[in-house]
Amino acid sequence: MLQQLTTKYDLRLPRYTSYPTAPHFSKAVDSTVYGGWLAGLAPEAEVSLYLHIAYCAELCWFCGCHTKITRRYAPVEDYLAAVLAEVDLVAERLPGRMTARHVHFGGGSPTILHGEDFSRVITHLRERFALAPDAEIAVELDPRTADEAYVAAMAAAGVTRTSIGVQDFNDTVQRAINRIQPLERIEQVVLWLRRHGITEINMDLVYGLPYQTTASVVEMIDLAVGLRPRRISLFGYAHVPWMKKHQRLIPEAVLPNIQERWDQYEQATRRLDAHGYVTVGLDHFAAPDDTLALALREGRLHRNFQGYTTDGAGVLLGFGASGIGALPQGYVANELDITAYKRTIRDGHLATRRGIPVSADDRLRRDIIERLMCDLAVDLAVIAGRHAVDVSIFQPELASLAGLEQDGIIVRDGSRITVTDAGRPLVRAVCAVFDRYLKRGEARHSKAV
Repeated sequence: MLQQLTTKYDLRLPRYTSYPTAPHFSKAVDSTVYGGWLAGLAPEAEVSLYLHIAYCAELCWFCGCHTKITRRYAPVEDYLAAVLAEVDLVAERLPGRMTARHVHFGGGSPTILHGEDFSRVITHLRERFALAPDAEIAVELDPRTADEAYVAAMAAAGVTRTSIGVQDFNDTVQRAINRIQPLERIEQVVLWLRRHGITEINMDLVYGLPYQTTASVVEMIDLAVGLRPRRISLFGYAHVPWMKKHQRLIPEAVLPNIQERWDQYEQATRRLDAHGYVTVGLDHFAAPDDTLALALREGRLHRNFQGYTTDGAGVLLGFGASGIGALPQGYVANELDITAYKRTIRDGHLATRRGIPVSADDRLRRDIIERLMCDLAVDLAVIAGRHAVDVSIFQPELASLAGLEQDGIIVRDGSRITVTDAGRPLVRAVCAVFDRYLKRGEARHSKAV
């Protein structure tokens, strides 16, 4: 049965960090539309901030991010000036100095910044937004480029959480993806973080990479747990060489097949459970007293472009090339090309390249998909009531769920749908039933498992 399911559901599906998902954004939403949306926000609304640092010192062959490689700091400085100018352009269009409780630095590699420049960015944000005293400031950290001076600068600037890009500790795997970072280096970075008071440490791990085996993935889990991270993200490698040409440097022959990927995922999640981590949604794991685990227990878990989060803000402002934002009116995405992004910002215009307004039906389905992704369960009658529609509108979807129920992926109790433990890896296939856009772009997504 397991072999049949892995073959049957070897699909390419969205990760559902938004709905509608990014492939369905269009040029119908431009900088003028975005400016109007910003001005129309409620002054008392809380916002979250995402800053995309679109540079790395080296190219990782597995990477699916929007980034550019540089060994010189001048391009980074030039780009950073544009990002700060964009912050000003956005802040000018807001109805006031809005409160932010979550700030996230992603990339690329935020650790490519010099410590003094990172501090300057935080100061700039504090001038334009009211950062709450208990704001979470999180930084994605590349252990190859972080040094203690940078860690000290992060701590002094108020950083509360870091996510270390580990991927795998195995030397053979690291060489196959061009990301060499020995265990000793990661241990050193963790030591620096704790020495400077940044104790909320996440680790990003990946399965489905070249040369990985189920046994090596379990060993990877044990090594990671030995460093005592508060959270672990376990992602399946998305091999999309038609989108990311550098991934062609990884021979497909050395990638695990779908059965091996499934085994790696299952054994890794069992190992994390045995170590006492709480499984959060599809691919996150948290210490039992971590805020993510608490939010799961209390029904307050959310999902956005950074993955699972405790962030319940209705507004996410994205800055930098490829930065994505979410507002009550819809989604926006910045220019991907760094040169075009900088030119647009310097001309005094927002860099919005595309987006999509959200309709009442989109909001309805987004709520269903978010609850499935977060809680592995949803009551359609409750969601329908919240949106003032009759639950009977979901009859086509309920009919489509019959196969998933027969395969043991879900169980149904009236209008309530619950994803089984065995079906957890396939929760995106359940969400896809409620996705009205999917068939227009399904080939652009990564595999479901």
